[in-house]
Amino acid sequence: MTRHVTTVPPEYFDNLYASNPDPWSFETSDYERGKYEATLASLPRQTYASGLEVGCSIGVLTQRLAARCTRLIAVDVAQSALDAAQARCSGLEHVSFAKAALPLDGPPGPFDLVMLSEVIYFFSRSHMATFASYLRQVLEPGGDVVLVNWLGATHYPLGGDEAVGLVIEHGQGWLDIVHQTRTTQYRLDVLRARA
Repeated sequence: MTRHVTTVPPEYFDNLYASNPDPWSFETSDYERGKYEATLASLPRQTYASGLEVGCSIGVLTQRLAARCTRLIAVDVAQSALDAAQARCSGLEHVSFAKAALPLDGPPGPFDLVMLSEVIYFFSRSHMATFASYLRQVLEPGGDVVLVNWLGATHYPLGGDEAVGLVIEHGQGWLDIVHQTRTTQYRLDVLRARA
């Protein structure tokens, strides 16, 4: 399997959603359902004032995460995915959506929660430093970062363990590990910005 060398471009996701509106079976997969339960259970706080979900896709996790945030901004690079997410969350007035291609552009924050569910391994190794810098700018002191990463082989620039390792490396001195778990399929890491 040939890996992408650079950050996966937006066109990749546009094409993916054009061929399948739910390419990862977010709506029907037992894997996704169980992972979402574990992700929400891992959140250290019951409620966050301002959350950011990066790579919201069609909004299945967004809809559930909205119950834990006073305000939630969900972003994705694919407009068709954003349209589906907005439709799914149409009754949730405290949830807003934006098209953004991180790590180079993203909402300004501040946020006390940043959710990164199966998204950071789409970034190249060089872009991880850029992303960590963005994270440091927008994350409030004491704010939480949740990283969920598939551990299987992919053709993306980074593997799950490698991607998390880079976030932890770039976060040295300002991000602390709160919680880490692994299953046979994914790992879940919660990090916190030092106050």
